[in-house]
Amino acid sequence: MGDTFQQREKNIVQGFKSNDTVVMKRIYLLTYPKVRNYILKNSGNEELAKDTFQEAFVACWSNIKADRFSENGNVEAYLFRIAKNKWTDYLRSSDFKRKAAANSLTQLKVVTEDTLDNESDEEHHRRALQQALQQLGGNCKTLLQLFYFEKKSMKEIALAMNVTPASARNQKYRCMEKLRTLSLAIKANG
Repeated sequence: MGDTFQQREKNIVQGFKSNDTVVMKRIYLLTYPKVRNYILKNSGNEELAKDTFQEAFVACWSNIKADRFSENGNVEAYLFRIAKNKWTDYLRSSDFKRKAAANSLTQLKVVTEDTLDNESDEEHHRRALQQALQQLGGNCKTLLQLFYFEKKSMKEIALAMNVTPASARNQKYRCMEKLRTLSLAIKANG
């Protein structure tokens, strides 16, 4: 069984080295769904998944052609690892943090089904949001301030609040839901 796997992997490596489109397409189709799911579960979207996978595929192909990959290795696992590393690099980039902060700020605006058509509605909306922020508990207020206004990463917030990053993300979500609910109630009550 081990010999068959090793032979299969050697054939895949040889296929990459000779630009065999059948072999390369098969690896592409087998690996892309896994990478896509990983990226979608980790703050990504379809477009970013495609772009990241394309970059990873080209890097994998280049490394195999340049003999920087062992013929005894697993090409699918290698390609997935490259994609995962590229995604991690993107998540750490200032570009991602800037986009995440911009998206988060838009989430802070509690939008009702009615469109805000004039400045007085917008002012009413802003005041409701400020009042809702004041009514939040201390932990929520601190967490949202660190994230939205001080632009701290979830890892930094987790350290400051003495929780895990996953717990900090969950708390942030719950705090945003409380903020939305409070804000809508304040707007409804005038």
